[in-house]
Amino acid sequence: MPDAPGWARSLVLQVCSEADAPLPRLSWRNRDRPTSSGVTRQSVGGISLVAGLDPMDQRLTLLHELAHWLTPLARRRRGRARHHDAAFYARAFDLYRRHGVPDGAALAGESMRYPSSLGHARALGVSGADTAWRERRSRLRERARRRPPMRVLVEEHVVRLVRDGRWTRCAVCGVRVVGPVLRRLRRRPGRHVLLGIA
Repeated sequence: MPDAPGWARSLVLQVCSEADAPLPRLSWRNRDRPTSSGVTRQSVGGISLVAGLDPMDQRLTLLHELAHWLTPLARRRRGRARHHDAAFYARAFDLYRRHGVPDGAALAGESMRYPSSLGHARALGVSGADTAWRERRSRLRERARRRPPMRVLVEEHVVRLVRDGRWTRCAVCGVRVVGPVLRRLRRRPGRHVLLGIA
């Protein structure tokens, strides 16, 4: 596995020094693809980055992971952590500006992966965020307008849970039931309807 390039090690050192934060262990891999990806694991003290071909996207991704490194996870009810919230994006967009990522590149890179970033960027007053947010809303409205109407495939019925291998399904309509809905239906009976595209 190749070592991280010098500019990346310098950037990590600079950002962590400015924030008076411990240095993460940086794992770096190169891939022949346009974009980069990364993950921060505070529990093991490291950042892993898979670097694509675009140098600006490499920088953006590393700074994004450093923002995770520096921003403590806020807890929601029931113990779930908020991963990309307002506090995170305030830190991230500040890092992007201070370390050579133009607002346009930051908005494009973040919104491609996390569309909710546009709302946070807009609230932070990032240049171009309002326009990008409005254009996205317009595209979503147009897509919804072109979508065919929904029709009822299975009328409303009482959900009867049955096991199907490793899944739990509704015995009436065959839909898989997972997550919080499954937990709720195990506690008390419920009803649902199956919709589909006409």
